[in-house]
Amino acid sequence: MSSTLLELTRAAHEETEKLERLIVKDLQNEPASNKDRLSQSHRVRHMIDQITSTTHKLIEIYEDKDNARKDEIAALGGQTASGTTNVFSAFYDRLKEIREYHRRHPSARVIDTTDEYEELLQEEPQLEFSGEEAYGRYLDMHELYNDYINSKFGKQIDYSSYLEVFSQPHTIPRKLKMTRQYREYLGKMVEYLVYFFERTEPLQDLDRLFSKVSSEFEEQWANGKVDGWKDEGQENGHASDEHTSIDLDYYSTVEELVELGPEKLKEALGALGLKTGGTVQQRAERLFLTKNTPLEKLDKKHFAKGARNPQQNGKVPASNQEDDSKNIALMEAKIEKLCELLSETIMRTKENVEKKQALTYEEMEAEREDEEVPDIESDDEDQQIYNPLKLPMGWDGKPIPYWLYKLHGLGQEFKCEICGNYSYWGRRAYERHFKEFRHQYGMRRLGIPNTKNFNEITSIEEAQILWERIKEKQGVNKWRPELEEEIDIDWRHGRMRLDGLMAC
Repeated sequence: MSSTLLELTRAAHEETEKLERLIVKDLQNEPASNKDRLSQSHRVRHMIDQITSTTHKLIEIYEDKDNARKDEIAALGGQTASGTTNVFSAFYDRLKEIREYHRRHPSARVIDTTDEYEELLQEEPQLEFSGEEAYGRYLDMHELYNDYINSKFGKQIDYSSYLEVFSQPHTIPRKLKMTRQYREYLGKMVEYLVYFFERTEPLQDLDRLFSKVSSEFEEQWANGKVDGWKDEGQENGHASDEHTSIDLDYYSTVEELVELGPEKLKEALGALGLKTGGTVQQRAERLFLTKNTPLEKLDKKHFAKGARNPQQNGKVPASNQEDDSKNIALMEAKIEKLCELLSETIMRTKENVEKKQALTYEEMEAEREDEEVPDIESDDEDQQIYNPLKLPMGWDGKPIPYWLYKLHGLGQEFKCEICGNYSYWGRRAYERHFKEFRHQYGMRRLGIPNTKNFNEITSIEEAQILWERIKEKQGVNKWRPELEEEIDIDWRHGRMRLDGLMAC
């Protein structure tokens, strides 16, 4: 096989170049629909994977760990083992080997494979989407929604409300997160969102995105700045030990430990894997045993059931609870990143659910029948769509129903001076724009924080006046040391002392 190593190298370079040209050619074609865009992206993804696989093979050849490539190049010059050179003999021997190789491997012949490669551009990858996902337009969160409402950490809300909160797992109280049910729920959500993202955005590099998320998370965790886990991860990730452990070097008797109280003793015993029950005196005695006795030498009767063996020198290992907390927090960070990338899809899903809720049974049946009828594309690209009422276009390129136009008030125009007199049609779009980048950027240019106080305010003058009033009010409520004195009131003796003032 070594005699054909250079031929393999040449064929690999040729294949890579042809695939690169095909990718460029495919991307130059503007897809006509969302389905065409997905097919194009998956074709390109497949060709990129082929290029990557071929490149790895080329790297192995060029590394030449067994010196096969070096020997073959030397043989091209006709060098023999005795050091003599016979160029013509080497040439014909090489020609014979190449012919024999191509006879045994017809697919490797250097022929014009343009037509064969062009067929790749006509392929339509088989993509699996559920009916609810509508070929990648919407998310199908129904299974996760059922898990949420039937869990201890979830709430009894409708599906539309769930679509508002599932992307914010950090808002769930921490005491409800440390369960296997919650971990499994997060794992299923990460798995589904990754699977959906790979199907709808195949050209994105998720590994690189998750690598960045993980590195940022590690830094935030070490500094205790992860949302929903503020007091975790301090001091190299051992903040929980600081809160639960007690330094027994400062205590010389059991009575001194009793003064700490039952809850503090219970937390300290739990952190060591010891039993946490009993009276305050019993807890203090049990904890005091660890002052001069390593944990591994204590009687097993003092340990809670299922407690793990501690490390030597009486040190508690990095608790499983802390590791679980970190893993859960990391999954939450990945979910929030995926939801950020899929924000437009989530918004479309909410709108689709609200639309379905407003439809009657007859209208839903009519829409289902329309979806089942295959689209017949007209050759006349300039064919005009009948739209006498000038209704906005829907996702299918057709005017939306008039009842939907009236339902959302899309005929009502709202202008925002802060956004540069930009027009928003419909109350929903108007209310939503206060949280969007255009409005936030306008407020930032004015030097005003975009808080809830400024909702419904679209005039620059009104926003500035309100901001001045807020600053004045904050200034009145602030303590001014140059004008005010601190007052200390002692009600126990029925008198008042004024620090810094003479009593009248």
